[in-house]
Amino acid sequence: MLNKILGIASIISIALVGYLVFFWAPIESSMGIVQKIMYIHVPSIWLTFLALFIAFLCSIGYLWKRAEIYDVVALCMVEIGVIFCGITLITGSIWAKPTWNTYWTWDARLTTTLILFLIFVGYLLLRKFMDYGEQQARFAAVVGIIGFLDVPLIHQSVTWWRTLHQPSTVFSTKKNVIDTPLLVMLLLSLLAFSFLLAFIASKRIELELKSRKFQKQIANLPQDHH
Repeated sequence: MLNKILGIASIISIALVGYLVFFWAPIESSMGIVQKIMYIHVPSIWLTFLALFIAFLCSIGYLWKRAEIYDVVALCMVEIGVIFCGITLITGSIWAKPTWNTYWTWDARLTTTLILFLIFVGYLLLRKFMDYGEQQARFAAVVGIIGFLDVPLIHQSVTWWRTLHQPSTVFSTKKNVIDTPLLVMLLLSLLAFSFLLAFIASKRIELELKSRKFQKQIANLPQDHH
């Protein structure tokens, strides 16, 4: 029932946001229509950070309690985090071309975000090439904890180093960093993407639990020696 509600909420909110982006949100004066990619780019990095934060907490939980549910949630959230981090890098490159006249530059924020992506791709590869079991979960939990430490580095990169990337708009303490209609549109996009994250996570966790249950049933079947 919860999955159904989240699915309906995701579809309605994303459809509404899509309509508002093109027919209500004003065109930004300096960047023009290309600025509208912000409504995908910013929510994508927000979901990346949120998903990996949940994975970070669950990785700590697994090392502490050794409860498999923590490992399940951590794996599923890392998968989602990697997908949205990839979307962030792609949309950022598209946005960068008309803004900076290049798809990629070794800017502090871009580089640290790429490192985050590669760390958690490595996390998934580690799981792929290790046998299912407690050792796999322990190793993955350690990578999940250490890898998340790059997230605050990404957030602070525009403050600590000279960078082409603009500072935070949503969490800025300065006034009038972003016009009110643009901010409202961005917050609605964040909300819609958050519904999407909740829906995808609930379905993926459900699938992973069923998959592991099936694996255990197969492992416990009597062996035919004839």
